[in-house]
Amino acid sequence: MEIQSFGYVGVRSQTLDDWRSYGTKFLGLQLIDKSRSSLAFRMDDRKQRIIVRQDDSDGADFFGWEVKDGDALDRLAGRLESAGVLVERMPRALAEERHVRDLIMFHDPAGNRIEVFHGAAIADSPFQPGRAISGFRTGPLGMGHAVLTVERIDDVMPFYVDLLGFKLSDFALRPFKAYFFHINARHHSLALIETGKRGVHHLMMELFNLDDVGQAYDLAQGEEGRIGATLGRHTNDCMTSFYAYTPAKFMVEYGWGGREIEPATWSPVELEHGPSLWGHDRTWLTPERRAEARDMRLKAAELGVQEPVHVMRGNHQLMRGTCPWWDEAIRAAQ
Repeated sequence: MEIQSFGYVGVRSQTLDDWRSYGTKFLGLQLIDKSRSSLAFRMDDRKQRIIVRQDDSDGADFFGWEVKDGDALDRLAGRLESAGVLVERMPRALAEERHVRDLIMFHDPAGNRIEVFHGAAIADSPFQPGRAISGFRTGPLGMGHAVLTVERIDDVMPFYVDLLGFKLSDFALRPFKAYFFHINARHHSLALIETGKRGVHHLMMELFNLDDVGQAYDLAQGEEGRIGATLGRHTNDCMTSFYAYTPAKFMVEYGWGGREIEPATWSPVELEHGPSLWGHDRTWLTPERRAEARDMRLKAAELGVQEPVHVMRGNHQLMRGTCPWWDEAIRAAQ
């Protein structure tokens, strides 16, 4: 598997000025470059993660996926070309603009521009968030995940699985059809949702601290129409998150506590209880699908479906047991 992580993303937007505020004051990104026609943001030690350019349309411009080195890039390019995919080696000027050593470009079956690169540049100064947050969980896991809307999943999935090497994590058939794929220990770096339309549904950014998410939720509630899905917790990656519309009309999932998986031994399953354990009331669903999703969450609660909280060392404090019944239940489970 050559592709190792989700490296960067490009965005088209009709409202560049709104992105300046949304990126820094809401998401907490660091604005590092701006001109009359574009913005660029940092979210960690990389020189650049998100590029927004002025356009007469809104949506995703390109998705950057990272490989280890030049040999891995060449192997992937050769496999794609053998399968009849048109692959272009991008000029040095674009590599410098992306702050990478080398990259290729091609399109997936849904028409999304895919860039694969190696040698991402590291900044020479620490990340400085645009507002007071603990920071974003990136590193080997990549910048987060991307969720694409497609006309038919079966037309797109073989491209990502058979040619690019993504592995299926799990899937849901209700209240909407969605398939989730991993390339590292992050539960999913890519997902496909069957909507009958082509586009980007959302990008996910994971924070180090739950309070970062809650404080952003307060900010989002202060803006009419900003929230796309209420605070909730997912059944598959166990992320506690909410969704907020961007100035480019797609959403950012802002979350905490995503689980890690072991890619070599992971077995995909169907999400019989839907995508969320609780919350995540999705404003973008039809009233019928929205009601179906709510019924599935209530059924999960009735059955007592729960998942442990996933935390990193340093962002939690272990409490001593004070309830004999709970202490005995924990001992019995060990």
